[in-house]
Amino acid sequence: MESDYRYIFPFYQHPYLANIPPGTALISQAGIILLLLLIFSAIFLHPFSLFSYHPLLNISALTLVTQAVIILQPTHTASQKISGTHVHAALLGVASLAFAAAFVIIEYNKFDHHADHFTSAHGRLGLATYILILLQALVGVTQFFVPGLYGGVEKAKRVYRWHRASGYVLLLLLLITVAAATQTETGGDVLELKLGHVGSAAALVAIGVAARIRPQKFRFGGGGWASQASENSDGEGVVA
Repeated sequence: MESDYRYIFPFYQHPYLANIPPGTALISQAGIILLLLLIFSAIFLHPFSLFSYHPLLNISALTLVTQAVIILQPTHTASQKISGTHVHAALLGVASLAFAAAFVIIEYNKFDHHADHFTSAHGRLGLATYILILLQALVGVTQFFVPGLYGGVEKAKRVYRWHRASGYVLLLLLLITVAAATQTETGGDVLELKLGHVGSAAALVAIGVAARIRPQKFRFGGGGWASQASENSDGEGVVA
């Protein structure tokens, strides 16, 4: 089915974009578009303020994160792995800046209004998520672009398995954090976001991504690593 899709739409034969539309990725795309619509409509149907930038930046960043994950699900050739990882890193770089701006805005807004910090489940999850995003980005960038920090390419490749696994967990945490926003006073009472609507859209993203996960990528022991290493031996950097 995927090859037929790309014959009809040659644009998607480009290695950077080949993994975006086909198969279960469409489920994730439907979910993230619904989330965008829900958050953006809730913001622009109410008076705009400095706080408004916080959810807008966060949901925009989450959209980029979703694309960055899908684009590596899966890659088949060494050239696809390398080019896909570069696009993955670029998307996540922009997303990280948006997340950082969203964090600064909400903290400034809290201080400006003399409000308590991290009192809700959404606030606590958000703080944990922002910290994990920073750690995930540091590991991802260094293991791919500076493998010497890990003792060489082969050792850095082992880190990538954990980076991949933690990336899926982090995406799930991001989706849960968005859903938890509906239970805050601002998200639920002011913006009138409904947990059923936001949660359902978030679930679509998670289901679509989960359906594309290849379990063989998570052999954390020594077994199976040699085949991965040989598969990528004609490429550059660290991908698995």
